[in-house]
Amino acid sequence: MNRIFALIFCFGFLSTNAQETNKPEFDGHKWEAPYNLPVPRAYTVERFLIPISFAPSIKYKGVEDIRFTPGWANSKTHDYWTYAFLWWLDGNVEMDSVTLANNLKAYYTGLAKANNVPADKQLPVKTSFKEVKTGKGDLKTFTGTIEMVDYMTKEPLTLYAMVHLRRCNEENKTVVFHKISPKPFTHSNWATLEELWMQFNCKK
Repeated sequence: MNRIFALIFCFGFLSTNAQETNKPEFDGHKWEAPYNLPVPRAYTVERFLIPISFAPSIKYKGVEDIRFTPGWANSKTHDYWTYAFLWWLDGNVEMDSVTLANNLKAYYTGLAKANNVPADKQLPVKTSFKEVKTGKGDLKTFTGTIEMVDYMTKEPLTLYAMVHLRRCNEENKTVVFHKISPKPFTHSNWATLEELWMQFNCKK
């Protein structure tokens, strides 16, 4: 388990379990995804419920499934802060560039607060997204940036993002797949993240 996210997710599990005592506790380690999203060698995985404990304003219901690259938390590596996360959402969720930008602003603002960024290092999160040429199998495809404080180094950080929107109609699910890296889109990190997405399938 990635230690930086672990405390946040555990808190979310406990809160959800305390409020909904009639429901079984969600265990991201034991949960079996009904879809296929591979785990490349040396990657680590996190899974937790949506709504998200650190971003409750995002009102969807479902599961977040994360793939961390081997060097995600090591600032000396080429894949620092490079990772992907899938939202497996209930129902038919509509999304445009404004909604996406607002969701990720709330997400990364909450993430920074949950990781106790000192007051003198805090920066307001800024997000900007646009719809681009639709990728294979997507309903919509977006690119954009996330400007924030890196809660690991406490320095300003700009993340590039490519986000894919897809329906799994038989399962009545909406898939939102986020590919994230501080490297520009020409960097080899993006080919790795794209390969991960190309192997996604709505069915196991």
